[in-house]
Parts: sequence; C-alpha cells; structure tokens
Amino acid sequence: MPPGGALPRPGIHGEPPRQEGRPRPTVTVCRGCCCGTVAKVPRLDHEAQLADLRTSLAGVAMVRRTDCLDACERANVIVIQPSADGRKAGGRPVWLGQVNDPGAAADITAWVQSGGPGLAEPRADGTSRQPARDGRLSAPR
Repeated sequence: MPPGGALPRPGIHGEPPRQEGRPRPTVTVCRGCCCGTVAKVPRLDHEAQLADLRTSLAGVAMVRRTDCLDACERANVIVIQPSADGRKAGGRPVWLGQVNDPGAAADITAWVQSGGPGLAEPRADGTSRQPARDGRLSAPR
C-alpha cells in the first residue's frame, strides 16, 4: 500500500486508466432526468442506443453514461469530446441534440471512427446532425 494508505485511483471519477497510445475521443451520453426516458422520448430503445455506441466504439472512443447535462429540451443529448489530436487540430466538444432515431448511433459511430471533432466533419448528407448557431448540433428538421 502506498504511503498514506490510499490506493491510487484508476482515473478521474473512477474511470478506467487511459490506454497506452493516443488519447481517444470521449462520447458522453446523457441519461438523466429526461434523456434516456420513455416519458420524454417514447419511441426509442434508449439502452440499445447506448449499447450500440459502446459496442461499435470499443477501442475507438471512451463511451460513458452521465446524469443530466441540463439540456433537457433537446433530449436525447450526446456530447463528443475530441481526442488529443483532434483538439490540437482545433476540435472542440460538440453537443448533439435530439438524438432520437435508431440510425443516430451509426451516424455518430461513423464520425467518431473517422476522427471526430477536429479531424473529420460530420456527414453532410442530411442524415447526420447539423451545427446549430450556438455551436451545438441538432437533428435535421
């Protein structure tokens, strides 16, 4: 046991330690008071969406579930944080709002696998989320 009796924590907030190599993007999925609930978004299998992201981005990005991100009017909300390389290239965290269709996980996965913020552009064919004026993304209308 180290001096002082405390064991080192594996990472911030109990997250697993970063794997060797380049730091990866982080995909934060809101599952708080509104996001992830059938009361707010009844037509989506919320747990399947999260599982799809975790499975398809394993080894590519860290996918984590969090409590309320305080953007309930845009449920379901997902935030994509750039990798270290993406941040060096100018990438900043991107907020995705109204991620409520079954194909959303595939769109997000394709973008993050291509590099994510700073390294790749989201799909521009209308099936991906489009930038909003405030820098966040929302589903096409």
